[in-house]
Amino acid sequence: MKRILSLCAISAIAITLTACNPTPDTDVKAINDTEAQWNQDIAAKDIDKVVAHYTDDGSLLVAGSPAATGKDALRAAFKGLLADPALSLQFHATRVEVAKSGDLGTTQGPYTMTLTDPVSKQVVHDHGTYVTVYRKQADGSWKAVSDVASSEVPPPAPAPEKK
Repeated sequence: MKRILSLCAISAIAITLTACNPTPDTDVKAINDTEAQWNQDIAAKDIDKVVAHYTDDGSLLVAGSPAATGKDALRAAFKGLLADPALSLQFHATRVEVAKSGDLGTTQGPYTMTLTDPVSKQVVHDHGTYVTVYRKQADGSWKAVSDVASSEVPPPAPAPEKK
């Protein structure tokens, strides 16, 4: 009888420890779910929800713009983008990794974006690759610390010089 009680106690402890320490697969799924929700928040053009995907000191780095670090700068960076009626942005990780420590994760994958060029006022189509570094929060959620996009579309040729 003591042996059965001991086995039950050990099993209960093992189940508790497993539930408290998510496996890397659980973290990978959570990060994928975070990115799926992020795509939905961008499609809904909900600036509060979009900015909430970043840590308080999170950064967005895209070509042609200064780095946006912190919630105020991120809000400013997304304000004009989300106001664009032509905006369409989708991204999907083809690679998700979680550090052995379980507190950092990264994603990498393709993105596509349609937006209005602020100079030419023409709708442009962009595509490329992104890398996002995530930090696990105390509540178990994942937020972006650094979000970098690299366009594969060459920049437009400069206008000819006037003589």
